[in-house]
Amino acid sequence: MDAAAAGGDAPVSPLERSSHTAFTHNHRLYVWGGYQMFSVDLSESCCSWKKVTDTRGTTPSPRNKHSCWVHRDRLIYFGGYGCKTIGDVRNTSSSSFIVEEMSWTMIGDTLFRCWGWNNEVNVFDTHTATWTMPETQGPAPAPRGCHASALLGSKGYISGGVETAELDMFCLDLDTWTWTKIDISLSVSPLGRSMHSMTAISDHALFVYGGLGTDGNTLNDAWQLNTVKREWTKMSHPHEDKPRVCHTASLGSDSDVVVFGGSSNLCILIDSVAVLRAVSKHHCRDVIVFQTQPYSLFRSCEDFIGKNPQLFAKQLNWLPSKLRSKVDKRVSFFSSEKVLTG
Repeated sequence: MDAAAAGGDAPVSPLERSSHTAFTHNHRLYVWGGYQMFSVDLSESCCSWKKVTDTRGTTPSPRNKHSCWVHRDRLIYFGGYGCKTIGDVRNTSSSSFIVEEMSWTMIGDTLFRCWGWNNEVNVFDTHTATWTMPETQGPAPAPRGCHASALLGSKGYISGGVETAELDMFCLDLDTWTWTKIDISLSVSPLGRSMHSMTAISDHALFVYGGLGTDGNTLNDAWQLNTVKREWTKMSHPHEDKPRVCHTASLGSDSDVVVFGGSSNLCILIDSVAVLRAVSKHHCRDVIVFQTQPYSLFRSCEDFIGKNPQLFAKQLNWLPSKLRSKVDKRVSFFSSEKVLTG
């Protein structure tokens, strides 16, 4: 059964949500967070949402703040924060679910449910629309959410999301389902953090930016991890005045990392009962680009012309159409950047 056919007959839009995951595979966008999965076929001229209901296997318990890798026609989810019935908790290993609070809510014949963090690995096969939970080997990460994840080849990496002094790093082999804790060689290491971003920038390198540090501050530091040497390198960059938390990051051309949105400050509210964390009104809409490797001569020339089009007004008309189109895009990008930065 193809998952494209695993939706309801009538289009149903997802409810408002945050801290979910959204990934594309074979021209189809999948959104999962909470309890239900939705999909939309991006190849259709008129896109419409479908609730993915006709699935096999056991659907994972509701959650958010989880992460996802896409590998070999599978959506592989890790961790997150959510609820389980007391019966589920009793049947779950204490090392895979940490109860944070309990609420007295009726779910069927069950009187209450537990909220907490998990380190489960759940797999959704997009061809058969089947949920499975593979048995993993090796030292699994502690239950967590608000972590960052990235995929390098057939290995999924996760970092942060727990209160550790230094940023921890784990790797899951998606062929053998074996966890490995990445022990860093003698070098400096990033501060522990959550709600940061991690982006694969080469076959053996990961880029980490921002997040909420264990010191309570919104961070503005950037790091690269060489997964072969297992070494962190702190990167200098021109965006130290732009701390970010809850942002998104994507790989651009020439191994650039493009960061968008998020918040420049996270408000921590404390009352007599609990510590409440809520994103403040310092929301961001600017685009930040991080250069992670030396540019080619062509890229350097392209950027210079993009920043100074007035110097080449006559010469631009001489360029072939494809090259002119690329230069025009760079001109448009730098013009928009000037408008946003004021």
